[in-house]
Amino acid sequence: MFKDSMAFNGFSVDDIKAAQTFYKDVLGLKVTDEHGSLLLHLATGGKVYVYEKGDHTPASYTMLNFPVDNIDKAVDELGEKGITFEKYEGAHQDKKGIARGIAANMGPDIAWFKDPAGNILSVLHS
Repeated sequence: MFKDSMAFNGFSVDDIKAAQTFYKDVLGLKVTDEHGSLLLHLATGGKVYVYEKGDHTPASYTMLNFPVDNIDKAVDELGEKGITFEKYEGAHQDKKGIARGIAANMGPDIAWFKDPAGNILSVLHS
């Protein structure tokens, strides 16, 4: 039934203008206005729908991952743009906030950060 459907993901934010500035100007994504909501255009060709919700509750899980070739460079560049990285108990993160999973044979190297609405995002290298 949905084999050929062009499915897409979506999530809420509490301030659509702040989200637009963040995703476009800070993260550098192509962002288009969709009648007061946003479409994030991903390099994969996929799209993510972002909408404002008055009683928004931030996602408590990583809802959008950005694979990168060089995680240290990505973390440094995001840090220069004012991004702070989350620290999680037991994640074995270094002082930059990167969990070095590759060296420990425990998944990718990954660092988590939040958008202005508190949704959790990551940069990762595998």
